[in-house]
Amino acid sequence: MRIQAPARRLTVYIGETDRWQGQPLYHAIVLKARELGLAGATVYRGIEGYGANSRVHAARVLELSADLPVIVEIVDHVDRLQPLLAFLDEAVQEGLVVLEDVEIVAYRKNRQR
Repeated sequence: MRIQAPARRLTVYIGETDRWQGQPLYHAIVLKARELGLAGATVYRGIEGYGANSRVHAARVLELSADLPVIVEIVDHVDRLQPLLAFLDEAVQEGLVVLEDVEIVAYRKNRQR
């Protein structure tokens, strides 16, 4: 079955060492998204980047950074993302959140009951 609908992509840019209540922040975001029943979440670990402080973080053999960039991406319907935004307001101390309107095309197996 093919489903096509408008949605919103929420992208969170944070550092690998950012924490929330004793656990990695990216993991806390994924757990919160799951708790809220969102469609899914994906975490990407960057190999190089810089943020607001302009300090470059890179994964190179001779200069390994302990704080590589991390991106958490979630796509769902606009109204379903609101509770997660409230959580991010509290949990993200330094980072960037980007919201983009997108059109999704989802493919699902036909489920017979």
